[in-house]
Amino acid sequence: MSDESRPSPAQTRAEARTRPRTAAVIPAAGRGVRLGPGAPKALRALSGTPMLIHAVRAMAASRGVSLVVVVAPPDGAAEVKSLLDAHALPERTDFLVVPGGASRQESVRLGLDALPAEYDIVLVHDAARPLVPVDTVDSVIEAVREGAPAVVPALPLADTVKQVEPAGVPGEPEPVVATPERARLRAVQTPQGFDRATLVRAHRTVTGDVTDDASMVEQLGLTVVVVPGHEEAFKVTRPLDLVLAEAVLARRRLNDGF
Repeated sequence: MSDESRPSPAQTRAEARTRPRTAAVIPAAGRGVRLGPGAPKALRALSGTPMLIHAVRAMAASRGVSLVVVVAPPDGAAEVKSLLDAHALPERTDFLVVPGGASRQESVRLGLDALPAEYDIVLVHDAARPLVPVDTVDSVIEAVREGAPAVVPALPLADTVKQVEPAGVPGEPEPVVATPERARLRAVQTPQGFDRATLVRAHRTVTGDVTDDASMVEQLGLTVVVVPGHEEAFKVTRPLDLVLAEAVLARRRLNDGF
């Protein structure tokens, strides 16, 4: 690039000011009963560090994210704030802790309400996905910047999926009613990315229970697009997942000095 075509420092700063700013909301108010009794799932230790800290660092690792909002248990905001203060986090990223609600949907809405006006893009990330790579985070942000109202990272399914008629009693046989075409199915991960106005509208409009925020946007009749996910962005919900997460961290330390 010639000197004539290269942007001046003033132009670069102006573009940075007009570029949409991104915040990440991490709902961490759940108890995580499938991991058994003890601390809330987000506060369980992974290689000696709470999963929540790993998840916060994963969001802050993206240079596109300048604010991370952690939605804490309603009675645990002070504890979570102390936890963040006790761990090294990137200085270029701001952090905010707010009390959550009785449901994940309510907690995300409370996190949205806490965002300053200058943030145009919002990521919603599960605290139980502590190992999502920064490239996945960046891909989601870039797709929203390019105009998608909602973006989810996802992986193709390795297993055949069966639709069944649920048994009246847990553990009883369930009849298969259909076999969806696997090539058209994806396993969705987080962070999910949104145009802020779209996500706010979805939370104001959709009142029924949903499994993720992208489903709310779908109910508005808008298109949700998929970008490639990553196998390390799995959700830690069972004791076996903790073993796998520890193995991933051990490999990262060996290969990358993570």
